[in-house]
Amino acid sequence: MIIAAQHKINIPLKKILVIQLGDIGDVVWMIPSLWAIKNNHPQAQIMILTRYPNADVLLDDPRIEGIFYVRQEKRMQDSLRSSFDLIFGLRREKFDLVIDLRADDRGAITSFLTGAPLRTALFYPGFTWRNRMFTHLVNPEPAKERVLGAAEQSLQIVRGLGIKEETSIPQIMVSAESEQKVRQIIAAEKIVAKNGWVSINPFSRWSYKEWGMEKWQRLAFLIWQKYEMPLVICGSAEERERAEKLVNNFQSPVYSFAGKVSLRQMPAFLKLSRLHIGVDSAAPHIAAAVGTPTVTIYGPSDWRDWAPPGQKNKVVIPDMNCSPCYKKGCDGSGRSLCMEQIDVNQVMKVVEENINKD
Repeated sequence: MIIAAQHKINIPLKKILVIQLGDIGDVVWMIPSLWAIKNNHPQAQIMILTRYPNADVLLDDPRIEGIFYVRQEKRMQDSLRSSFDLIFGLRREKFDLVIDLRADDRGAITSFLTGAPLRTALFYPGFTWRNRMFTHLVNPEPAKERVLGAAEQSLQIVRGLGIKEETSIPQIMVSAESEQKVRQIIAAEKIVAKNGWVSINPFSRWSYKEWGMEKWQRLAFLIWQKYEMPLVICGSAEERERAEKLVNNFQSPVYSFAGKVSLRQMPAFLKLSRLHIGVDSAAPHIAAAVGTPTVTIYGPSDWRDWAPPGQKNKVVIPDMNCSPCYKKGCDGSGRSLCMEQIDVNQVMKVVEENINKD
């Protein structure tokens, strides 16, 4: 069934599974849809399925009553076993409704295999077999004007089910326990930060989204010189070596927490930061969702689709007609001239605006 307008579900729903197999930022942006579903169906248990470990950023939220993970295994036999265990685990829950917010191939197949009587996603013309995995497909009317923010795609789906949202801005809950653990980790590093500290994520899964390391060094020096606020690098364990190398080349106080703070602890870590500066990656989304002001540097990707909303969240974009191009570097080269064009003083000006307003 293709839903062109709101199609309210009138049957009682006991268990709802929400699937988001995108990146960590996509998981953050699905939060408004999760709470819209919960507010409209307060009696239902809400569970989610994400790629491992992306949903760890939501582990402090008591409203989520179950998390399932798609795990990437190295060996074929382990991958098959993990997939079978996942499907059997999902089927045991006997979900009444499954909502796939991404509708890629794996999400569509998984939705079907849950055995849920109601399964919904966005309608995609030309993807006949994938569309057949669902009982209800949402085909919203084209927007009259561009809607900013990445929450919109998910919200289009839940609106098709007659569910109304209260907000399109993600908010991540942080428990007192997580905040206490993070404070202990920070205290162990003996950071000198009488005026607070600035967190940064200079790394991305995609190198063409990164800014020059020498520019981060210059920015750190300017921030320390004017505000006496050190920079603190956040990142994954895989980024630890790069972060340590970066720290060794700074002329001002910079600390690396790459790999020292878990994904579950990252919201608490960024909440304690006075300002977050980063490239197009997960950290700015998490920081904004815990109320920390952000400055995000965009080049080939479109800030209008991904930048955190709100006056506290600023963007820095290149002055080039070709940006955004949505390409993996100029002509697919992996190198983005638009990112190289962004000057340190251009970023520092926006940083000053945010800090001076604080």
